[in-house]
Amino acid sequence: MSATGIGSLPGTDIREAVGETFGELPDFPYLPELPDRGPGAEMIGRTAGLLVDLPVELYAGRWRVGSRPGADLRRAHDLLERDLDVLTERADGYTGSLKIQSAGPWTLAASVELALGAAILRDHVGVRDLADSLREGLTEHVAQVRRRVPGAEVYLQLDEPSLPAVLAGRVPTASGLYTYRSVPATTAREVLETFTESVGVPIIAHCCAPDAPLDLFREAGFAGLAIDLSQVDVLDPLGYAVDSGMLLLAGIPLADKDPAARIQRLWKDLGFARDKVSEVVVTPACGLAGVTPEQARAAIKACQDASRRLMSD
Repeated sequence: MSATGIGSLPGTDIREAVGETFGELPDFPYLPELPDRGPGAEMIGRTAGLLVDLPVELYAGRWRVGSRPGADLRRAHDLLERDLDVLTERADGYTGSLKIQSAGPWTLAASVELALGAAILRDHVGVRDLADSLREGLTEHVAQVRRRVPGAEVYLQLDEPSLPAVLAGRVPTASGLYTYRSVPATTAREVLETFTESVGVPIIAHCCAPDAPLDLFREAGFAGLAIDLSQVDVLDPLGYAVDSGMLLLAGIPLADKDPAARIQRLWKDLGFARDKVSEVVVTPACGLAGVTPEQARAAIKACQDASRRLMSD
């Protein structure tokens, strides 16, 4: 494989951002998010805009379920449509791997509120409805990307940074005084399985938390894992995942001076054959919206350089 990014980039120029991902990551480009453009361009708003028959709106700076489609939802739709137009133009004739991203159902349920203020996570029936709506929207989104870039092998990345807190009952209520009850791992897995079984493309689970549920992702049928290597303390779950055939997207912290060496050490500790390390996809540890454009470009270049070294060693 090669190198790719995780999701967000700094700045507001989608044409420049897409040009950068295709220029710097020619073997595995991705459609980035640019949250600096405002509501509807960040992960939650962008994903909420994909929901089918479940309109959302902004209220007091948070996304919530609305009674009808309004200006906030139209803005999210317009931003994504423009992004797809730029992707179509830049990827004309492209053949190869291409990644798109979305928040996963559990992170979305912990982030989007019901009309009365509580997170959808409070209502487990509501979570199922949200997941059904998101799955339908993502299926159409994937199909649209495939129509626009017919030569690409499309991968979908589901971002689930909140899933560990959902499983542990650590998601705070709006007041901050309480937390929502924990969700059983079996329930979380069943919901995620509906995505891996029906969206129609390989799905990569991304979670950069220290307690990322790697076994759950493997059992739910994900095709790959995107994780922050600096957060991996216990190797067995990661080893089981890679041994089962899951693609590893190895996230490298910005401060890491020798990402290829870090990945090689990990690979050796996992006990895998050295020649197979070239199959690892190198990425930044997480999205890059919070850094300068120069730092983002340096991080992407470092990942590409590390990947080339892994393939040549």
